[in-house]
Amino acid sequence: MMKTLLLALFLAAGFSAAAFTGPDTLRLSLPQVVEMAKNNSIAAKQAITVKETKYWEWRTFKSNYQPQLALEGILPGYNKSYTQVLQPNGTILFQPVHNDNSSLTMNFKQSIAATGGTIYGTTQLQRFADFDRHNVLYNGIPYGLGYTQPLLQFNSLKWDKKIEPLKFNESKQAYIEAQEKISITVTEYFFDLLLAQVNLSIAETNLENTQRILTIANTKFELGKIAKNEILQLQLEQLNAQKAVGTAKRDMEIATLNLRSYIGIEGEDRIVLDMPTAVKQMTVATEKVLEEAFANRSDAIAFVRRIAEAKRDVAKAKGENGLTATLRANLGFSNAANNAFDVYRSPKSQQSVQLQLSVPILDWGRSKSRSKTAEANEKFTTYAVEQDKQTFKQQIVTQVTLFNMMKEQLQLTSEAEKIAAEKYKIASERYVLGNLSITDLSIAFQENDRAKRDYVSSLKDFWGAYYQLRYLSLYDFEKNQKITYE
Repeated sequence: MMKTLLLALFLAAGFSAAAFTGPDTLRLSLPQVVEMAKNNSIAAKQAITVKETKYWEWRTFKSNYQPQLALEGILPGYNKSYTQVLQPNGTILFQPVHNDNSSLTMNFKQSIAATGGTIYGTTQLQRFADFDRHNVLYNGIPYGLGYTQPLLQFNSLKWDKKIEPLKFNESKQAYIEAQEKISITVTEYFFDLLLAQVNLSIAETNLENTQRILTIANTKFELGKIAKNEILQLQLEQLNAQKAVGTAKRDMEIATLNLRSYIGIEGEDRIVLDMPTAVKQMTVATEKVLEEAFANRSDAIAFVRRIAEAKRDVAKAKGENGLTATLRANLGFSNAANNAFDVYRSPKSQQSVQLQLSVPILDWGRSKSRSKTAEANEKFTTYAVEQDKQTFKQQIVTQVTLFNMMKEQLQLTSEAEKIAAEKYKIASERYVLGNLSITDLSIAFQENDRAKRDYVSSLKDFWGAYYQLRYLSLYDFEKNQKITYE
């Protein structure tokens, strides 16, 4: 009758209290925490800033291929001073000067990417007013057109047109990677807090159960059914449980502060995390991950860009060596008159053609050395890219293998947790009934606690591997679609 009463009291008390969520408690799931981090964290704001910077760099590049129109002028060009004037006999006299020499020029230019040349046009009007002699003169170019063409030189516009789009696409994928990197980081903080909450729950439950068992043990001791040694052992277990509760509370406060700071949660609301579950229906094939990684990752674009940059450097080294020339040609009309309107009446034609040459005669092998250095760097870059590709592939293969292992490991730890919990329950009942030693009960305690912690750790490993897989491939394997962010 006494055994039945003790067992009924123990079971009525329960092994754990139901979780109470007050009005000042914020309950969050893993997807919610990840989304909050992507929206509010400092890392997310930094990623957006980098994205905007790269966008405006791209706009700057695009503008290099668009027509440029500029207005320049000197308004006014007033001057009142003494200036030296060379006399016919070679002497110099300082004469007073009092004038206004103003001008206004409109310039137009358009770069030609295919040839590296530039088409330009201009119109200009100059007004000179001599206040001492009370006369005004006008000079102007109604319109003029010209063309500048580098010959046998490096064409930066042509190479930029190949490389800059790669850099821009690379930056867009790098932004998505930054978002996924946030997911990996915040998952660490999430499970640090979740494990701290589980440890606190375990510690509080163990303290409650130890106190109940100690109460029952004291009753059994008074009846002379157990020895004093068991009472001392349970008292020691109670002290250890109290210490564990204090340590768990401290760890949970630290983990809460870390998570709150990272995801940008303000206020004093208590945070309670929901236990996530594994994605059971998701299957990941190595070939699929490799295909998506080479299609989506910034690294894959960087492989192409690095080779293109190396080839550009070779072309630049060769273009800047040997004979270089620049052809300049322009035509138009100009005129001078006593008033502005007469400048545009019957203007006189003007033309010019100029070929500027530069031919190295003796450079002691400098030109050849530059070309050979660039070619050697191109070979080195090619080999380095091939090595990086192999490392990239190996990293993905390893991560896929790890993820599949984590799925299996999670199933095993889940089953182990259920078994340990059932074993702990049976051990507690047997101790109350008097047919189990305190040592065996302590072992059941420890195994149950370890199984719970192992399950949370397995969840952490699983979700860490999952988000790492998303980061490496930029592909959502749950929705079977590429990851994009607006």
